[in-house]
Amino acid sequence: MRSGFLFMASWLTFMAGEQADALAAGAEDPYAGPRRAMVTEQLRGPGRNITNARVLAVMGHLPRHEFVPLEQRSSAYEDCPLPIGYSQTISQPYIVALMTEQLDPEPTETVLEIGTGSGYQAAVLAELAARVYTIEIVEDLGRLAADNLKRLGCTNVHTRIGNGYLGWPEAAPFDAIIVTCAPDNVPQPLVDQLKDGGRMIIPVGPVGGRQDLVFLRKRGGKIERQNVLPVMFVPMTGSRKTPR
Repeated sequence: MRSGFLFMASWLTFMAGEQADALAAGAEDPYAGPRRAMVTEQLRGPGRNITNARVLAVMGHLPRHEFVPLEQRSSAYEDCPLPIGYSQTISQPYIVALMTEQLDPEPTETVLEIGTGSGYQAAVLAELAARVYTIEIVEDLGRLAADNLKRLGCTNVHTRIGNGYLGWPEAAPFDAIIVTCAPDNVPQPLVDQLKDGGRMIIPVGPVGGRQDLVFLRKRGGKIERQNVLPVMFVPMTGSRKTPR
């Protein structure tokens, strides 16, 4: 009797596991389809040029909808920026992919992000680099981003509420810096905190005027600059005069 009971218990346990696996396989993420379409149509589609396999893989599985307000979730994978409150936006998926591909973070590198927003760009970087430091000047948004990143298990992301213009001196130097808000000029503190050989991707230009997405590389203390494409970002509101 005992051996029969053990056999039956084992069989029931096995069947329960099989049923759980089947249910899990059948319960597809309702956003999986839109996320796949985002990658194939917006990032790799006609007129788009994202080819970095690591970037495509991360954005193909990362739940972008978790970083937008509930009322915006049906639009989370559309080809446009979306409002996230506090007069801020989450960037268009293509721009996130383009900036990340331009930066090309390596698995051993440390990256600084200026303008955390709701945390999506930091979450993308967290899967590509060893460490991510990210700064948001809007306190409530910075707290929201920290909660989002913690909830999704981004344990290698360090968040701060403060003035991004000044960077994060005690964590410098950085292998790469990404800026997701537009200053009039490239902040010198960020240049100073970039390693020799390091890269920076940043939108530069006045609000309402021409802004260019600019790729910078630091060599021998000098900055090499290349314009990537015209863009429109929210302004950088921090400055050298307002440490926080």
